[in-house]
Amino acid sequence: MAINGKNRYWLLLPVGGTILFAALYFLAACFYPGGSQTDVNAPGFSWINNYWCNLLNEKAINGQPNSARPVALLAMIVLSVALSAFWLLFAANSRIGKMLRYIIGVSGVLSMVIGFFLFTATDHDMVTNLASAFGLVAVIGTLAGLYTMKCRGLFVYGLINLVLVAANNYVYYNKELLLYLPVIQKITFAAFLIWVSLISLHLYRQKQ
Repeated sequence: MAINGKNRYWLLLPVGGTILFAALYFLAACFYPGGSQTDVNAPGFSWINNYWCNLLNEKAINGQPNSARPVALLAMIVLSVALSAFWLLFAANSRIGKMLRYIIGVSGVLSMVIGFFLFTATDHDMVTNLASAFGLVAVIGTLAGLYTMKCRGLFVYGLINLVLVAANNYVYYNKELLLYLPVIQKITFAAFLIWVSLISLHLYRQKQ
């Protein structure tokens, strides 16, 4: 959807969605019964030892029903809508070629749609890898767009995000470092959402 000056506030939808997601994330963490990868009986949600997906599971690691799940699911829906909107808005409102717009929009939305299968009995690793693959295509396309638009700061920030993603994958497949993955994931996730918000704000300012 191409945006003009009058309805430019739509470009802030990803920013609002990111803020709402963060608020719901913190709220969900407050409801988590307990248990982490280092201590099954640990009380509550540990920002150092628990993963985001722990909040989405039907049962907490300590075996209790996961009261955080409804809030976490709502947070995930908000995030998926916000990021889908971001990919579509960036593709439609950036000075880039038609093919690149198509690649960014389609791959970004597909990544979010596939991510919803994390809520089902479908293989977790398969869904994560498939969603990540489409997400990576969208991110690379966005980087290409930022480079074309000469947004050097946002382009470099995006490259840093890719380095963080690579670090996540390295740690994920290295059992000796797996203990540090929850923290690295949170840092990467926060850095990515800040990047998305900054790009959205840049597009918004361009329409003023």
